[in-house]
Amino acid sequence: QLSEDVERVSENPTDERDGEMEVHEDSSSVILPDGELGTTTPSLRFSKTCLKNVFSVILLFMYLLLMAVAVFLVYQTISDFREKLKHPVMSVTYKEVSLYDAPGIAFYPGKARLLSCKHHYYDHIPPLINPGQPGHIECTTQRINYTDPFTNQTMKYALVVQGPRDVKRKELVFLQFHLNETDQDFSAIDYLLFSSFQEFVNSQEKEKFMKDCESSYSSWKFSGGFRTWVKMSLVKTKEEDGSETVEFKQETSVVNYIDQRTKPRSDQLFFVVFEWKDPFIQTVQDIITANPWNMIALLCGIFLALFKAADFAKLSVKWMIKIRKRHLKRSHQVMNHIS
Repeated sequence: QLSEDVERVSENPTDERDGEMEVHEDSSSVILPDGELGTTTPSLRFSKTCLKNVFSVILLFMYLLLMAVAVFLVYQTISDFREKLKHPVMSVTYKEVSLYDAPGIAFYPGKARLLSCKHHYYDHIPPLINPGQPGHIECTTQRINYTDPFTNQTMKYALVVQGPRDVKRKELVFLQFHLNETDQDFSAIDYLLFSSFQEFVNSQEKEKFMKDCESSYSSWKFSGGFRTWVKMSLVKTKEEDGSETVEFKQETSVVNYIDQRTKPRSDQLFFVVFEWKDPFIQTVQDIITANPWNMIALLCGIFLALFKAADFAKLSVKWMIKIRKRHLKRSHQVMNHIS
């Protein structure tokens, strides 16, 4: 169309001014390439340029959206890491052993007297020959007096007995106590479990050792007129400062003792059995599930994506500016050529 207008202007010099005005009007909406004029239609050239600009704008907005998502992920990752640091997860592991370190069993019999103590194996306890009469004491025992750690005034008497060790052969300790009279409506003996009888033997200050045990461990009771069966399990807890505390869990079953002595008696007999529940030592510790290295790697990937997105956005903007300048340059060239 532009070529025809130029020819028409050359053929009709009288209509040159009118032709120039028409060309100027047409050139305002036409984008021509640098080399060739009139090879493609203006609508096709305009549609291609428009599509390129629209596509670049859409890509720019997409990468801005990805940058916003990446920033949100960074914030969420840091928040989750701080939350996991505040709330560690409890981890429980089990270690199987064949021999336990023999625990210490501290009895507080009061007026009761130890009649017999013996180690048995494979859960076999033979019948008592002379119940209520002194028998063999085959356990390792020690007696100690110390002041109450809570009042510091009352003297306490404790009988410390070495507990079972061999868990494979189901070693157990069977004890019999006798109480002749009591001023209470019920009769019971307190006992306390601590982790190592050998530590008690080797301790230079046994009174302080027993005070610390009574302050740290729980105490239980077993009643007269029954056979109390205590099955122990050991729990080790690792603290945050690296120290380790030990405590016992126990399952207790009580069986009624049928007193078959010929003469009616007013005294009380106590029977108690201690054995290990299973060969597993339970270890409890707090574990922080947040791994700082995983978080650092994730943050590095997110920041790398941010930098790439920012670089692409910058290149897109530069490309759009370049396209705009090229468009203006082509329009100016067309105008000069027409002029």
